[in-house]
Amino acid sequence: MESPVVTIAEGKLRGNQRTNLDGEAFYAFLGIPYGKPPVGNLRFKAPEPAEQWTGIRDATKQGSCSIHCSEITRKVDGAEDCLNLNVFSKQLPSEDSSLKPVMIWIHGGGFIIGSNNVQHYGPEHLMLEDIVLVTINYRLGFLGFLKVDDPSLEIPNNAGICDQRLAMQWVQKNIKYFNGDPNNVTIFGESAGGMSVHFHVLSQASKGLFHKAIMQSGCLFTKLESQSVVVKMAQLINKNAKTEREALEVLRKVPEEKFFELQTKFLEKFPRNKPFLVWEESSSTQTIPVEQKILSEQYNKVPLLAGFTNNEGILEDILYTTNVIGSGWEYFFEFSRSVGLKEDHPKRQIILDKLSKFYSQGKYASEKYMWTTDSLFIIPTVITSKLHAKTSSEPVYLYNMSLDAGLNFWKKLFDKNHYSGASHCDELGYLFNTAFAAHKLHKGQLEISAIRRFVKLWTNFAKYGNPTPTGNDLNITWKPVDKNEVHYLDIGEELVPCTNPIPDRFKVWSEVLELINASS
Repeated sequence: MESPVVTIAEGKLRGNQRTNLDGEAFYAFLGIPYGKPPVGNLRFKAPEPAEQWTGIRDATKQGSCSIHCSEITRKVDGAEDCLNLNVFSKQLPSEDSSLKPVMIWIHGGGFIIGSNNVQHYGPEHLMLEDIVLVTINYRLGFLGFLKVDDPSLEIPNNAGICDQRLAMQWVQKNIKYFNGDPNNVTIFGESAGGMSVHFHVLSQASKGLFHKAIMQSGCLFTKLESQSVVVKMAQLINKNAKTEREALEVLRKVPEEKFFELQTKFLEKFPRNKPFLVWEESSSTQTIPVEQKILSEQYNKVPLLAGFTNNEGILEDILYTTNVIGSGWEYFFEFSRSVGLKEDHPKRQIILDKLSKFYSQGKYASEKYMWTTDSLFIIPTVITSKLHAKTSSEPVYLYNMSLDAGLNFWKKLFDKNHYSGASHCDELGYLFNTAFAAHKLHKGQLEISAIRRFVKLWTNFAKYGNPTPTGNDLNITWKPVDKNEVHYLDIGEELVPCTNPIPDRFKVWSEVLELINASS
């Protein structure tokens, strides 16, 4: 397998080859620009497509990610010029080849950290299967999620989401040159990536750009809010900035290397004003709530796969004890925001007392982070799956990862093995090959089997819209959620089909949500 050269709409690319978990070769093309550098007057703006180039572009080295403080190295990494993606394919087009299913990975990180770095999201596991994998970078922090209220300024609330959409448009235009099928595209992501996927499912602007969707530990029912901070941020530099227009002029003049310093300083001073995704679809008078949007049935109805790990909340301990993300993240786990309770809600204290009593008694008293696990991840995901199953003719598959083994990435990386179960992010070590902290990871027979199961389920879904199609070699049937019963698959040391996750906990949360809705 020689160094491949591929011609796409923008020009020629030279890639290289890598080998998958079984030692089989596949092609890799790294750092492909899909958008113009969002710098200068394009800072904060919606992205524009990449321009053409002459000659053969080197696609053997990673492109820059969006500037952030790495949760792994704890060093500032990246650049403002970050609109690039990676493509991996087992075979390039030929007379006897057929186009393969495409999977587009959207990384997580709370919209403030993360990248498509192959050291973190190595393709060697997923490339066991005959798919085409695309991993993307998008703008993070205030570069990608600066909320601006004045529509005349033409600043999208979610430039980072616009970046993702432009990357999906690039796939529609170019993926056939890598042997990918533009008519069979699955978007998948974890945490903030899962929320991004849900955004595209609900957004008419993303219609036709994908055909299936996977939401891992993230959906839009995780209620966090953003507000316009552009003036407040600019005033750290220039006290005379009084309007959003004036503030944008100030912020656009901040050199790239100083912008992240400004963002860090701002979040230290105003930790509750962190950049975040804004659900923004509106009627003529008001923003349409996520639940109302789903119930309206006016969204992109595609097969869905969603799920969570059984002890997501271990992440809270990791963030607090390592401070890997910074003080701007600490309020992320305030319970009131996760269920939409404002401080002046008339039944706020009643609800808090009810849940506090439930989680402090019996078997949950020793489960330190189960409250966080449920409020931010499990309950929103189950609600989401039930609503979509109610309103769509396409199947909705739900999973619970309970596997606690040697590739549970975040538990191993941050030495949290004394907690039982799977942490937030722990499934990533089975879908992707990670080189970070490899000395702490163990890849024995159980882990190899788990990799193959995860990869088979995810790629089956991408190929067929069903993770366990008839005749599958996993010898199970994963039933979709239906209107009467919440079917799900427990992914542990074995694959076990189940129904109705956390029934006792879901019961108390149903009571809580009734109290909230009754007072709304």
